[in-house]
Amino acid sequence: MNRMKRYSDIELENFLKAIESDRVERKRAFKNEAEKARQDVCAFSNDLPNHNEGGLLFFGAEDNGDPSHLPITDAILKNISDMKTDGNILPLPVFTVEKKILLGAEMAVVTVLPSDMPPVRYNGQIWIRTGSRHAIANAQEERILNEKRRFKDVPFDIHPISIARIEDLSKLIFENEYLPAAFAKEVLETNNRTYEERLSSCKTIVSPRDTTPTILGLLTLGKSPQDFIPGSYVQFLRIEGTALFDPVIDEAEIKGSLPDIIRRTEEKLKAHNHTAVDSSQGLQIATVDYPHIAFQQLLYNAMMHRSYEGTNTPVRVYWFNDRVEINSPSGPFGTVTVENFGSPGLTDYRNQNIADMFKTLGFVQGYGVGIQTAQNPMKRNGNQAIEFNTNQSTVMCILRIKK
Repeated sequence: MNRMKRYSDIELENFLKAIESDRVERKRAFKNEAEKARQDVCAFSNDLPNHNEGGLLFFGAEDNGDPSHLPITDAILKNISDMKTDGNILPLPVFTVEKKILLGAEMAVVTVLPSDMPPVRYNGQIWIRTGSRHAIANAQEERILNEKRRFKDVPFDIHPISIARIEDLSKLIFENEYLPAAFAKEVLETNNRTYEERLSSCKTIVSPRDTTPTILGLLTLGKSPQDFIPGSYVQFLRIEGTALFDPVIDEAEIKGSLPDIIRRTEEKLKAHNHTAVDSSQGLQIATVDYPHIAFQQLLYNAMMHRSYEGTNTPVRVYWFNDRVEINSPSGPFGTVTVENFGSPGLTDYRNQNIADMFKTLGFVQGYGVGIQTAQNPMKRNGNQAIEFNTNQSTVMCILRIKK
């Protein structure tokens, strides 16, 4: 894993005054340069020249490095930081944002770490820098980025499954569903990329030469992912009662690719969610036992953040008469702990690339807001707040029925 280098103020001022290069970009302000700033973050993350050092983005500087004397407010710093988690740059970039006094003026300095998982895309396009050139990668540059990927240091979800073959992936789903969501239209209209190169660019196989599917590839495009990752399914039970030993009136093992599992599980949840009509105030007001968006967010989180390594346990969705339990087979990860679980805006990723896939396909709109997005409609619908029981091996979400 690359490490973030800390530059002294003197070093930063030297970068400011040097000729603009593939490691340095200067911008007068963020507000009018937000689009280009995201392109620059994407390009620095891809690190095509292979510097293995951070790219620097200065806000509050003229093209020649002189200060533009822009006041650097907390709001500006927050807007810059939001580039990290708004989901428009995938995989999520790693960078720091600092307020500095350089050359006698305030500036915001963004240091972007090269990604271990190139190619990085902004809105479906792969941006690169070579010298002062700032452009969308061509086919050959994309191939170079694919070859840079470092499997020994990357997360579990893009490790290869040696017994799988490229034929285990659905070409139809990849070309008709995934590619149009992952890449900009003008990129797809370029016809000199092979099927293998496109799979590799999406991290669903190792490389164009080694077409072994990755865990991400099998979970996203696999014809039968459970042949290789046995626990990657949802066990659904509808129990007529309030305890596990009560009669089961509907049950299903929902298997397939993750997008298909999510869609079919949502159909099950909708089918069992009763709607009531209240006419007591002279108006007919329809309410449901549970707001569906709460189910969605918790289901997405369960499939996205669970461990797929070292367990054959599925995600369990148990629907009782008085509650619904969604149980994910893994505890909190990284900076998220049992103690701080559920804190607004706090997030970490066991499966970063699966999270990127969820964003690409539109299941999630941003990062770090899923729990709050589930809690708010529960409150509006008149349900109790969602309960979370967490330990080192499980996360259980309990939704209580509206009374």
